[in-house]
Amino acid sequence: MAKLTKAQREWRPDTPKKRRSIKTMFASTVLLLEAFVAFFATLVVFGLYRDEVSPALILSLGIGLSIVLVLCCALLRRPAGYAIGWGLQVLLIATGIVEPVMFVVGLLFALSWWYAVRTGGRLDRENAQRDAEQADWERQHGGQSGESGEAGAAAGDVR
Repeated sequence: MAKLTKAQREWRPDTPKKRRSIKTMFASTVLLLEAFVAFFATLVVFGLYRDEVSPALILSLGIGLSIVLVLCCALLRRPAGYAIGWGLQVLLIATGIVEPVMFVVGLLFALSWWYAVRTGGRLDRENAQRDAEQADWERQHGGQSGESGEAGAAAGDVR
């Protein structure tokens, strides 16, 4: 028999699932897209400059950057992960020194990162407020769904 995880051992029926952070999901999406772009930019630089610069150096730095971008997704559960993410945005913009188009691409991704962090944080705060208000309402009303929900279902039931 497979070994159960801590979450599986502690699970009970009717246990509400913990809400995932929208900020983390948005930021992870941006980082993963950046990893793909960094990989393909590495191939471009390899094709253009392999006679001038060591191909092993080009590939190791480019693929290394892609791997670091992917690994940063795991760090987004902590505040330091977002600081590292900002550093990676600066690094992606700095790749424009090698290939000038990356200045524009890096700037656009930095704007996407800013938007993901800002909007995701706002949505997480709104969800936390909504959850707190829902828990307060359930405490006041004894956890019942209320008569308005039943009346609405009966009113919508037209035969």
